[in-house]
Amino acid sequence: MSFSSEVKNELARYATPKACCQRAELTALLRMSGRLLIGGLGTLGLTVITENAGTARKIVTLLRKHFNVHIQTTVRRNRRLNKHNSYVLRVPPSLEGAVMLKEIGMIASDNSIVESDRGLWKRSCCRRAYIRGVFQGGGSVSKPAGDYHLELVTDNDDFSRALVKLLQSFDLQAGLSSRKQNCIIYLKGADQITEFLKVVGAHNALLLFENTRVVKDMRNHVNRLVNCETANLSKTVNAALRQVEKLRFLEETGKLYRLSKALQEIAHVRLQHPELSLQELVELLDGRVGKSGINHRLRKLEQIADEEMQKRKDDVDK
Repeated sequence: MSFSSEVKNELARYATPKACCQRAELTALLRMSGRLLIGGLGTLGLTVITENAGTARKIVTLLRKHFNVHIQTTVRRNRRLNKHNSYVLRVPPSLEGAVMLKEIGMIASDNSIVESDRGLWKRSCCRRAYIRGVFQGGGSVSKPAGDYHLELVTDNDDFSRALVKLLQSFDLQAGLSSRKQNCIIYLKGADQITEFLKVVGAHNALLLFENTRVVKDMRNHVNRLVNCETANLSKTVNAALRQVEKLRFLEETGKLYRLSKALQEIAHVRLQHPELSLQELVELLDGRVGKSGINHRLRKLEQIADEEMQKRKDDVDK
């Protein structure tokens, strides 16, 4: 089961206590996934299609609780691999259906379509319920182990802009984009998604998300430390090999023994212990020379070796 399905199943089980909030949630569900059916003599109906069984049960429960309408339910079996079944809920065109659509605010008194549900957003509890219905009807969220991304999909441009403002009322910084013929309202970032789950009341999903997020962040932190240590070790080894090569050149040519005793001491220590880091060389010398001092002397030795190598090359060219 996907993380989106887990969230939707939890929201479908959420017992919305107030009647006003139940209607707000139902309106959002129908707005996101419903299609209007027009019959004769002023009769109206609705068809809702969803792939989530919990969402289908929630719609049926709310419709039966608040309206006296006949509901037909059908399950479409999807034979394609990894495709879920579709649940089709149909309220046939009727006078009762017209009353229902007018009461929830999707149809005006003159049977014209109402594009906005702002009248349902006056109370904070109803706004939360509405967003809960929006996600169940057309939302998805990536699994917390992957990228942090949540989106709501609608085919109505005006409605999508209204949803952005609705989310912003809860300090959710929603973005808006398009994909094919649809409008995509999206949230990015773990903090934004956890706040969204808190707003809609998906507390179990929130705990799962946070637990996975902590493990993911810790794993990434450990990986960064390991990569950093590996890079530092590689850098130390490469520097030591380069230093040893040049020090041996100075030793074989006899140039090393013409240098100061301080430089000779560091050269001999590095030749004897090529695997040690600068800090380990400091400890080997009982702290008589600091890390910066050792580094300075090794650089000086490399410079001398480079100069000697260049002189030999010039002599050969002549």
